[in-house]
Amino acid sequence: MKKLVIIFLIITGLWQVSKSTDFQFFGELISHGSRFEKVVALTFDDGPMPVYTEKVLGMLAEQRVKGTFFAVGEELARSPHLSKEILRGGHQLGNHSYTHSRMLLKSPSFVADEIDKTNKLIRKAGFEEQIYFRPPYGKKLFTLPYYLDQQNITSVTWDVDPGSALPEEASARQIADYVIKEVENGSIVLLHVMFVTRKNELAAVPMIIEGLKELDYEFVTVDELLALE
Repeated sequence: MKKLVIIFLIITGLWQVSKSTDFQFFGELISHGSRFEKVVALTFDDGPMPVYTEKVLGMLAEQRVKGTFFAVGEELARSPHLSKEILRGGHQLGNHSYTHSRMLLKSPSFVADEIDKTNKLIRKAGFEEQIYFRPPYGKKLFTLPYYLDQQNITSVTWDVDPGSALPEEASARQIADYVIKEVENGSIVLLHVMFVTRKNELAAVPMIIEGLKELDYEFVTVDELLALE
């Protein structure tokens, strides 16, 4: 019985580590920037996808705000013109794996392929700066962080995530209010806007920007955020 309890505690502990947004066993992981600077980074996961990426790019352009797009390699391959549109708008591209698979219990070769293929597509789009990595579903344990550490790639998570904190039926206003309330200096906000099921999160983007502007926040890319550390 004692052994079973120990095994249970180990498994439970590893599960908590696998989904932690501020700890991993190897390499550098960042969930927010400097708490002394009144800046915030809006980040958009998945995609780029026709219609949805174009809509959010239009919203950002109208508000003169920069964002960071953590892209999935398969979607970059399907819509290479959208990655160029992201960069033309002055935004940043990040790596969100090639197939958006959970990176738990994966082989080293699988992990390397997922990251390397996507990095090549990001470079092909014309992005020349440092490429940050965001693990799909935020999941990581041993193999993924070890590979990232060996390649000198920084993991970027978040400290504000309305999608996990609020019920699926939350309105755009509720989503925006939550983000505005939770943001601190240096926050990294996770937003999912690339699917029809996330239409309220997409609709919340202008409200989030307007609310944070009223609080005198400056919007920056992840790269700009981390340069202030």
